[in-house]
Amino acid sequence: MLTAFARAFKTPDLRKKLLFTLAIMALFRLGAHIPVPGVSFQNVQECVKESHTSGLFGLVNLFSGNALLQLTIFALGIMPYITASIILQLLTVVIPRLDALKKEGQAGTAKITQYTRYLTIALAILQATGIVATASSGTLFSGCTVGSQIIPDTSVFRIAVMVITMTAGTTVIMWLGELITDRGIGNGMSILIFTSVAAGFPSALWQIKQTGKIGGGWVPFILVIAMGLCMVGLVVFVEQAQRRVPVQYAKRMIGRRAYGGTSTYIPLKVNQAGVIPVIFASSLLYIPALIVQLSGSHSSWANWIDTNLVKSDKPTYMVVYFLLIVFFAFFYVAISFNPEEVADNMKKYGGFIPGIRAGRPTAEYLNYVLTRITWPGSLYLGIIALIPLIALGVFNVSQNFPFGGTSILIVVGVGLETVKQIESQLQQRNYEGFLR
Repeated sequence: MLTAFARAFKTPDLRKKLLFTLAIMALFRLGAHIPVPGVSFQNVQECVKESHTSGLFGLVNLFSGNALLQLTIFALGIMPYITASIILQLLTVVIPRLDALKKEGQAGTAKITQYTRYLTIALAILQATGIVATASSGTLFSGCTVGSQIIPDTSVFRIAVMVITMTAGTTVIMWLGELITDRGIGNGMSILIFTSVAAGFPSALWQIKQTGKIGGGWVPFILVIAMGLCMVGLVVFVEQAQRRVPVQYAKRMIGRRAYGGTSTYIPLKVNQAGVIPVIFASSLLYIPALIVQLSGSHSSWANWIDTNLVKSDKPTYMVVYFLLIVFFAFFYVAISFNPEEVADNMKKYGGFIPGIRAGRPTAEYLNYVLTRITWPGSLYLGIIALIPLIALGVFNVSQNFPFGGTSILIVVGVGLETVKQIESQLQQRNYEGFLR
């Protein structure tokens, strides 16, 4: 593998792409450490040490590479773009106009991408306003004594400058991601998410060694590393697993020539939904806590929500979180893969599944297979997502526990796709690549 990396850097055009990607990643991390104008840097650092942030803020903080808690110019990270992409993907199923654009090919995809950019900026303005308002009120950091002094000047002009700066930071991140896609290696947005998540791994591992519940030291550190390697192996195994449905195309005689007669397959992944169900479940579970926080109520229902649906180490929270992930896994697969459309396309081009009649029986068979393989995929997602919550009770580092939840899924998934792209470019140049 090291030889393959050396050969990749010896190839001039591939070396340029790799160095360009690394330079953009370094620039992205630099922006994650530049504070927004008007923020008290000393008070922010003190609150970061004292407090604990979970829920949706914890998710945004993960995708921003801990830039949210630092209140930097890249505090929002790539989260607004992810949210906009998911919303547009869901609206494609509902709005016929977007569905027609999707079927138009490259021109329609470019139009949807433009809509995604506009929606990203709108969401960035909303999220920046909410985060600045939360920080100025002192509720961004729970348990911080100087939380209300993070933003000393709360005038309208200062707040507007902070919101504009964070929104501009999100726009720059979006531009950097598109630059990587065009001139670098891999998908730009995925690479930036990978960079944000991987940046928190060293500090999280060192925190386990220093301040774990079981006393810290090298024994829990090595134990977490060993468990992390097992988790990476499990995630790689499941992410690569797929059910290949065989498809045969009938042979057609046109004049004196025979066309068709080829055999292929439809790859149905076990984890067809990726990390999106975990994001949906985390966002939905944050809504009850947000309602209680905004209402300021101290009634029995507010106390129950505060006790069971806000603290992530409670059994009720874990059960609801797990069930939501399973539900959203089936929901997202249902809207992203249409068996009837696939069956119609196969019938149009003379394809059929051996032993299954074309048309409606093919759609029913694909739906049956998809439902069966989605069950283990959804259970796997739920178990992976619960690992950081369980780590809260063992190592006392839930939000920074590196091996579990969205972090391990993103790092392994993006890593596999990027390695595949480098491998394919090496094979085009008659090199051995990573696998001999």
